[in-house]
Amino acid sequence: MKRTSLSIISLTTLVAQAQQRPNIVYIMSDDHTAQMLSAYGNSPIQTPNMDRIAQEGVIFHRSFVANSLSGPSRACMLTGKHSHKNGFTNNEHGIFDGSQQTLPKLMRQAGYQTALIGKWHLVSEPTGFDYYDILVGQGEYYNPTFIHQDGTRTREVGYCTNVITDKAIDWIEHRDQDKPFILFVHHKACHRDWLPEMKYLREFENTEFSLPTNFWDKWENRVAAQQQEMTIASPHDMDIIYDTKMYLPGDSSRLSSSYVSLVDRLDEKRKKEYWTFYDSLSCDFKRRHLSDKKLVEYKFQRYMRDYAKVTKSLDDNVGRLMEYLRRAGLLDNTLLVYTSDQGFYMGEHGWFDKRFMYEESLNTPLLMRLPKGLKRRGVVNEMVQNIDYAPTFLDLAGVPIPQDIQGESLVPLLREEQGPKKWRDAIYYHFYEFPAEHMVKRHYGIRTDRYKLIHFYNDIDTWELYDLQSDPQEMHNIFGQEGTEKITRQLLKRLHKLEKQYDVPSM
Repeated sequence: MKRTSLSIISLTTLVAQAQQRPNIVYIMSDDHTAQMLSAYGNSPIQTPNMDRIAQEGVIFHRSFVANSLSGPSRACMLTGKHSHKNGFTNNEHGIFDGSQQTLPKLMRQAGYQTALIGKWHLVSEPTGFDYYDILVGQGEYYNPTFIHQDGTRTREVGYCTNVITDKAIDWIEHRDQDKPFILFVHHKACHRDWLPEMKYLREFENTEFSLPTNFWDKWENRVAAQQQEMTIASPHDMDIIYDTKMYLPGDSSRLSSSYVSLVDRLDEKRKKEYWTFYDSLSCDFKRRHLSDKKLVEYKFQRYMRDYAKVTKSLDDNVGRLMEYLRRAGLLDNTLLVYTSDQGFYMGEHGWFDKRFMYEESLNTPLLMRLPKGLKRRGVVNEMVQNIDYAPTFLDLAGVPIPQDIQGESLVPLLREEQGPKKWRDAIYYHFYEFPAEHMVKRHYGIRTDRYKLIHFYNDIDTWELYDLQSDPQEMHNIFGQEGTEKITRQLLKRLHKLEKQYDVPSM
């Protein structure tokens, strides 16, 4: 779609056009990875409701983020710009500048109702929304506290994923039905502490999850990977109480008080049920006296089971919202999007969390059920990025895309059964948050169809190069090896071109 200045477009015209445009429901989870979504074909659990979006629409197999961290990723989505342009580079010191141009502001200006329900996680007050009802910070799984648009706080009763969906459905039911809408439904799940919905407390307990083939990775020739703090093995990184819930009264760890306070949000009946279940697991764990590899593998199984429980509730609620839209007669005139703010490690390289430019955290699930008029179905293999969401929604709504938006509209990919012949052949990535939680070094890089080049910088100066065709697990850094000179030069040239295109400041 042609990019132009909104000042030359009649707002009256835009509002009139908006009344004929599709609705947009954007569901974004937190830390849900493609490895745990069965539509991608390699998941150890089933996610039938998310799969249904893919079956009735499209599934992107090469969907990437610009910065694999919750707050910065959200800022990229809202602005259509890389972190250095939207100003929110990291969670530790960032406050999102709500005065800047954003997707909801542009949509509202063009006649759309805009609403945000769930996780905001950008520190500042949301702007550009006709309505919002957001979690406090990271939010809580049990009886979560919400901040309403009028500034009041309410401690809601229920499981966070269910409550967010209830609020989303309620807003749709009470919206102005003479206007189209864009609704952002932002879940806490599947973020860390992985506290399950009570009905799934015992789910997956008989499931033995397979270790990833590179679980025992030693990170040879990858200095930054050697210095991170996100291993399942480390008692500091993955806390035995907070992360795996192996706790009995009197036990303590670095994060034990936080864990107990989160469970204490339950009412007495459910709290008793919760502690009875996990106390029995904790007693069994202590009787085993596990150590070394057996202990690490045990932590992995507990992590996977709790993550899977949280994901199951998330999938239920994606299905519940989709079914509501169907019953309400809204589904066929709505772009329904499911994605996550980034990927996550499910034991690959021995890790949990995200941040690195390696595939598991760079790649994020992206599913779309398309409104009438968009004919693409099935797998989309073109490389897309979360800076593309804003221009896509604007394009679909008939709103001019401002020239300073850095993403590309995905609408040309969705119009026909086959995408356009010309599309981007590389993406740019940049991670800034160091030193901070998990101690992943600052780095930036380029990913093409076959190769990935990464530069770790700041208190380190190392390069990594991967051939994703021969080494999809990114185990062998071939930077500097004989025979890689030509491709390295080509990638550096292409990287510099992207830096110029995105106006990346010199470092």
